[in-house]
Amino acid sequence: MAFWRKKKNVKVQEQDAADQELLQPEGEPSIEPSTDYEAELDSDPMKSGIYKKDNDVIAELDVTPTPDSVPEFETVKDTDLDADHSDEGGWLSRMASGLGKSSNKITQGLSDIITKSKLDQDALDALEEVLIMADLGPATAAKVIEDFSKDRFGKDISEEEIKQALADSMTEILEPVAKPLTIDKPDNAPYVILVCGVNGAGKTTTIGKYTNQLVKEQGKSVMIAAADTFRAAAIEQLKVWADRSGAKFFTKDVGSDAAAVAYEAYEQAVKDNVDVLFIDTAGRLQNKANLMEELGKIIRVLKKKDESIPHSTLLVLDSTTGQNAYSQVTKFKEMVDISGLIVTKLDGSAKGGVLVGLADQFGIPVHAIGIGEAIDDLRAFNARGYAGSLMGLDT
Repeated sequence: MAFWRKKKNVKVQEQDAADQELLQPEGEPSIEPSTDYEAELDSDPMKSGIYKKDNDVIAELDVTPTPDSVPEFETVKDTDLDADHSDEGGWLSRMASGLGKSSNKITQGLSDIITKSKLDQDALDALEEVLIMADLGPATAAKVIEDFSKDRFGKDISEEEIKQALADSMTEILEPVAKPLTIDKPDNAPYVILVCGVNGAGKTTTIGKYTNQLVKEQGKSVMIAAADTFRAAAIEQLKVWADRSGAKFFTKDVGSDAAAVAYEAYEQAVKDNVDVLFIDTAGRLQNKANLMEELGKIIRVLKKKDESIPHSTLLVLDSTTGQNAYSQVTKFKEMVDISGLIVTKLDGSAKGGVLVGLADQFGIPVHAIGIGEAIDDLRAFNARGYAGSLMGLDT
């Protein structure tokens, strides 16, 4: 009997190892912090490192709060630093700047290829390799090159023409998924948005930035529910975002049942006649079975209130993980019905091409992208502007 149990455990371990290899291939950066500190949660929180200091949280905000006794700092937000943040030209310019690393990776590859005036098969093969290295993925890169070369093979073509043609091909892939998040509030109840993603992908800041837009730009009332009750730092940071934007905040003690938080938050949101309810969730993918059970339970208890909720289920992806993003989408689609993607940290990597691959392979709407730490650096996804910026064109 003991031998049977041992063999069974080996099979479980082998399956866990296979899952982990899929979620985090060798050579890829870590997609989330270790959760080995769980047992020390209450004993020594400072040593465990899960609590962020107030200064760490404030550092992620657009403007650092200052004492009333230093009035000269209060005018910083009205200076040229934020002068063009709200208009389309300003956002496109900042998107081009944020995608600089990805753009440079592609355009430098193009410069190395274009050594003669006519486009031959060797040049096409080299172009395809450049796109694969930019994380479009083999299938999407081949599709883009096939479309690009239809009427151009053997003809004279300049580097600028190649950039424009590739951007046009990428735009055709991206435009069908470029769909801003729309809020269609039901009568006498909030519009419920469930937010998923691995730890470290940017769920907390995405919720905070969306909340700020909804409250301050659209005049909607918002409640944030911190249902990732395992991480005290996530709860604290969400509370900072809620206070800053003027949103309501709901949570329970660290370690509380996540489904109970979601259920009670919904009841409170209905009572307070809130327009939008954001529900943050955990993202510990190394405990995939537990996470799947937790997400499933949250959705089941919400549907006891209303079969139509959650109205939107957003998956937040960190672009710096590159090809690992494909694995994350695949795994979360097994757990929940993903209605839209948010792609963050595009300014911090040379892997912006992954968004083109995601659009081609999954066809899931891309609601917004993040290209910086500022509070207004999360904006609706613009397909043509993104493709142009990725190819280094003047957008």
